[in-house]
Amino acid sequence: MRITLPSGTPAEIDLSVANPVMGLVIMPDIFGMRPLFDDLVAQLAREWKMAVIAIEPFPNQTLSADIAERMACVPLLSDDAILRDMHEAADALGVDRVGLMGFCMGGMYCHKAARSDRFARISSFYGMIHIPEGWMSSTQGDPLAYLEGGHADRVLAIIGSLDPYTPPDQVLELRAAGVTVQEYPEAVHGFAHDAARPAHRAHDAHDAFSRTRDWLLTS
Repeated sequence: MRITLPSGTPAEIDLSVANPVMGLVIMPDIFGMRPLFDDLVAQLAREWKMAVIAIEPFPNQTLSADIAERMACVPLLSDDAILRDMHEAADALGVDRVGLMGFCMGGMYCHKAARSDRFARISSFYGMIHIPEGWMSSTQGDPLAYLEGGHADRVLAIIGSLDPYTPPDQVLELRAAGVTVQEYPEAVHGFAHDAARPAHRAHDAHDAFSRTRDWLLTS
């Protein structure tokens, strides 16, 4: 079901599970809310017995599916506004314990959310470890800096060993900051959350989601 957060940001929410084991906020990739994430919200609510919500990363903007157009808009996003929406989404779930999961750009914002006390556990799928040069702006802080100053121990990073957005030297920095890293050999960017992508690796995707569920449920 679509709702609007107090900030005005659209979100897809599923509260159909009676007595959910916890809540889960999902931060989509750079292509934002679409049927893929509507389906994921419903699937995880059903299979993981959670209250689940996904939020639109580009509210109040009308963007095409052109990746260059969306890339150009990322520097205009605000870390504080994204975190506000994450908090409002968590509140909308109506449960005390809430986890956070995100993909690609959304995984980067999961790293940044480690500064918050609100999320019991966080899983970042191939989230950028340092802000890409083309995304730098006055409203964008560095993901690793947020991790180092926050709850890095609450974060599970799902990484593909061939992902140019998470190079090996930066993965070492993640580990040094206290992040738990699960690396998948031969996997490239975006290998887990969208079966329609050429990069999709079904076995690794199943394993990554299974590990994420276990991580989220761990006290």
